[in-house]
Amino acid sequence: MTERFTERLRKKADRIWEAQYRHPFVRGIGDGTLGLEQFKFWVRQDYVFLIGYARLLALAAARSPDLNTMTRFAELLSATLQTEMSLHRSYAAEFGISHEELERELPAPTTRAYTDFLLQVAATGDFAELVAALLPCMWGFSQIGQRLAERSRSADERYAKWVDMYASREFAELAEWCRDLLDRLAEGLPAHYLQKLEKAFLTSSRYEWLFWEMAWKMERWPV
Repeated sequence: MTERFTERLRKKADRIWEAQYRHPFVRGIGDGTLGLEQFKFWVRQDYVFLIGYARLLALAAARSPDLNTMTRFAELLSATLQTEMSLHRSYAAEFGISHEELERELPAPTTRAYTDFLLQVAATGDFAELVAALLPCMWGFSQIGQRLAERSRSADERYAKWVDMYASREFAELAEWCRDLLDRLAEGLPAHYLQKLEKAFLTSSRYEWLFWEMAWKMERWPV
């Protein structure tokens, strides 16, 4: 059986993805030891990131080559804006952070750089490159959630709820659909073009690790 293109990408990015799983922020969510201030910071910054990611999904829907793909990206956009961002808003409310405060949150340097990269790819690359750039976020969170779910459930219900969402079958199905799409888009493409897709995938994977690091250090603009 021919190896899937996305499996090749995953192998290329294995060192980066394993570094994500081993990151103390991720491990801290899994075992419940993550500092609450660091988690609050992640909630704020990931909310900002998801606004940019939703724009990326909207562009993906607009640029989709067929109605079925457009529909699925519209569903992904809805799931991001409603289900995923609702989880962030519920966390924020629990922490005494208002909806207005979330909306006013300034992106940290890494948040800004990652969203700018994604939207640049969406604006200047073609559709396959856009899909390659957006896949590591969706697929990576699904894999992290599933791996954390294999361990003992965190006693901190806030972190356990985080794991439950990203380990869910529904989230895994979304990631698998996006993988299938990229596999189809990559069929028959010349080697030099596949390298462009690989570069986009690896860059987003690196930004995923940097995002955990940013939240762990509660990164802010130095001046």
